Amino acid sequence: MAPMASEGSSIPFSGTTTGAPAPWKRAAVGANLLSPDGGLGVTIFEEMTTLAMSTGAINLGQGFPDEDGPAEIKAAAQAAIADGANQYAPGKGVAALREAVSVHQQRFYGLDPDPETEVLVTTGATEAIAAALLAFVQPGDEVLTFEPFYDSYGAIIGMAGAKHVTAPLLAPDFLPELASLEASFSSRTKIVLLNNPHNPTGAVFPESVLTRIVELAAKYGAIIVSDEVYEHLTFGVAHLPVTSLPGAAERTITISSAGKTFSFTGWKIGWLTGPAHLVSAVRTVKQFLTYSSGTPFQSAIAVGLGLPDAFYQGIADTLQQKRDVLAEGLRTAGFGVYNPSGTYFINVDTAPLGIQDSVDLARRLPALVGVAAIPVPVFCHPEGAERTRSLLRFAFCKKIDVLEEAAGRLASLKDRL
Repeated sequence: MAPMASEGSSIPFSGTTTGAPAPWKRAAVGANLLSPDGGLGVTIFEEMTTLAMSTGAINLGQGFPDEDGPAEIKAAAQAAIADGANQYAPGKGVAALREAVSVHQQRFYGLDPDPETEVLVTTGATEAIAAALLAFVQPGDEVLTFEPFYDSYGAIIGMAGAKHVTAPLLAPDFLPELASLEASFSSRTKIVLLNNPHNPTGAVFPESVLTRIVELAAKYGAIIVSDEVYEHLTFGVAHLPVTSLPGAAERTITISSAGKTFSFTGWKIGWLTGPAHLVSAVRTVKQFLTYSSGTPFQSAIAVGLGLPDAFYQGIADTLQQKRDVLAEGLRTAGFGVYNPSGTYFINVDTAPLGIQDSVDLARRLPALVGVAAIPVPVFCHPEGAERTRSLLRFAFCKKIDVLEEAAGRLASLKDRL
């Protein structure tokens, strides 16, 4: 399904000389950027941001904070720049950050990755995901994700020429039905791409679900690539890395980043950990994507990873307060609200307002009440888009006063429809 791709124009070259789609086109299809007539559209985030800017709406679409992270991390980056840390970092990342990642994994989860061979620094989690998929996937393979899925997953799977298979996450908890999950596996399943805590639904997968994923991955010989960028942003439930479960470590690559935890999304500092043979394979691909990046920011994030427990608890508590402010406003507006257990995002059902098409409402909402959101169907294949067609996603990683203003605007929605 490509419900947001109608804004673009057709590209004159559609594939290769053999007739097969070119990699850019496979990426566009995977990310739902091609309309049925072949027009190449903008991403949903770009379209909603443009609408928000043109109408003066509060943008609760794209998930980035409107406040910087800790001052000591910024000061560390400034000091690193002043001290001359401005040239290429080692391809696998500066030693201080790799060591800090290892200590972080031990401190929070009892894991002990070797910083020399089992930790790799990347240009954000997005590059880590891309490099991991490109390292192991080839045409004919299947990559299994949960649906709705973050759009870059579909793009990279398409670029790699693999088949994108999905297992549905079902409201109200957005957890998979285990029999349906097993049916999504096959002998061609090469990678299970897990996102926990999950964007866009805000679900945090319990141990029972994670254990079944590990069992099925082992049964079918699949690698688990686990995107855990929201690991510290959970509410009343602890994050459990899938790699900590029995039988998982030897087949799991775990990905995280500084952007979500420390509110420095523009620095694009990510990392992955896993067994040395998997990490070295990913590093082989990664070094021909960016090689390295963000040298002064890498050492600064090493400082951030060493912040006390009170910081980590504080960011989760603050975000939960923000979630609750927006949730109350959304209920007042008449939406059906699904309270998330983690991430930046809250999903609502527009059906109680008599609206079945969230894509249409998303396009009208900025002008109607001055708030922008993202329709969940754009994160799905056609069947999943139909299942989620009345769902909208709002981001609550904004200042409290901004969320209170947004809640007030949303309260008038019923009178404006």
